[in-house]
Amino acid sequence: MKNRKISVSIIAFFLLVSIIINLSGCALPISAENLMDGVKSCSVTPLDDISSHNAAVTDFAVRLLSSTEESGKNTLISPVSVIAALAMTANGASGHTLSEMEQVLGITSDELNLYLYTYLNSLPNGDKYKLSVANSIWFTNDDKLTVNKTFLQKNADYYGAEIYKTPFSNQTKRDINSWVYKNTDGMIPKILDRIPDHAIMYLINTLAFEAEWPEYYKKEQVRDGIFTKENGERQDAKFMYSSEGSYLSDEDASGFIKYYSGRKYAFAALLPDEGVSVSEYISSLNGEKLHTMLANPTRTTVRTAIPKFKTEYEVEMSKILSDMGMPTAFNVTFADFSRLGSYEDQNIYIGRVLHKTFIEVAERGTKAGAATVVEMKAGSAAPSDEPKVVYLDRPFVYMIIDCENNIPLFIGTMTDLNN
Repeated sequence: MKNRKISVSIIAFFLLVSIIINLSGCALPISAENLMDGVKSCSVTPLDDISSHNAAVTDFAVRLLSSTEESGKNTLISPVSVIAALAMTANGASGHTLSEMEQVLGITSDELNLYLYTYLNSLPNGDKYKLSVANSIWFTNDDKLTVNKTFLQKNADYYGAEIYKTPFSNQTKRDINSWVYKNTDGMIPKILDRIPDHAIMYLINTLAFEAEWPEYYKKEQVRDGIFTKENGERQDAKFMYSSEGSYLSDEDASGFIKYYSGRKYAFAALLPDEGVSVSEYISSLNGEKLHTMLANPTRTTVRTAIPKFKTEYEVEMSKILSDMGMPTAFNVTFADFSRLGSYEDQNIYIGRVLHKTFIEVAERGTKAGAATVVEMKAGSAAPSDEPKVVYLDRPFVYMIIDCENNIPLFIGTMTDLNN
């Protein structure tokens, strides 16, 4: 009787959370052994200029949104969170598996490590805006598993990843949930219900954002209105009105940029023209087009209306990423993660990729998982003879971008205010 190879899966979690409120309670102590305690990451020299790769990262964001978006449903992803977790995973890949991952990511693994190290460490924080990123790797305490030290060291050096070795048990599940709770300021108290059979490793990324508008919306700027879905259904909504100074447009949509305090981050929206669905509009986008539009807005007065909304989103991305061009990483037989390590008589491959997001937009500002306050700008741009008008009263595409590189930290579609 022939021996059958049993698959061993890597499960990668990508968590995108914008923090709005502090939940009561605190994270439980983690019992797992942190292999990085007392170990310093090696020094990495950041790039002087990352602009040559910004369009590629934006292109990945657009392709991932296009592959994830479903007609009539709200979508919200963090391409930066996904690409960071995939980059950590790619450090363990070889051969055809690695080349497929690099093709999907749009950048070689080595270039991406240095790019993300420079980018993530350059993201600004201030009194009224904050973006925090955390990474960790958890692997099972099993004598059959050998994890290459160079794989762990590279992810510690470039991503500051905490490394945990622990028996995969209910206690490990609690430890992972506690780590996520801590690194999302309590916004996500629980991510794992169970650890599946044959799981040997988790690669986890969290990205948390919160920011305030320079000026909160006043009572008289918030009025009742109607949001019309693509199927014609009308929904009652609260709209926040303001005038902004940065107008976006292409042949199929118009939009605007609204800055948060400090002008380091911004809310950007694109409203497809009447008769153009959100799905049709996204299919017409590419990274270069979106990046150019965000980097070169027209300076003019834009009268805007943003609906107050709150949405959460969860998706398992293995099929999405496979269809985008990296199927081998998910193939039990042909996946090659030999740079990650080995497992006795078994092959290592990616089992699942989980991604979860939450955002709320409201009068005071945008905090991950809670209220987004739309910023008002008065007199920041010379008014045109005829102000532009962009009211988000039907399905639209929206983003949270960093203003130096114009990369979408979050990108999503709002098609239904009640979901």
